[in-house]
Amino acid sequence: MLSIPDMAILGVLALLVFGEKKLPGVMRQAGKMMRDVQNTSQSFLREMDRAADIREPAPVIDTPATAELPFEPALPIEPEKSIEPGKEAGR
Repeated sequence: MLSIPDMAILGVLALLVFGEKKLPGVMRQAGKMMRDVQNTSQSFLREMDRAADIREPAPVIDTPATAELPFEPALPIEPEKSIEPGKEAGR
């Protein structure tokens, strides 16, 4: 932050550099530029806040019934055959 004597020195230097006729126009342009920078930065911050508030959809997780195997099984998967009581399997 500039102190009052620092701002006075800057004012005198600006008056000497730009002259009394051009100084108001230069200061007006500087004010417009500062306002544009502030508006742009506020717009950027609002957009970042809005983007952070958006909820992302939950990822879809495959259940074992719908999951794909990462490889081909060596043997075909067949359902087990029920064995009737009193009979041996395979006969």
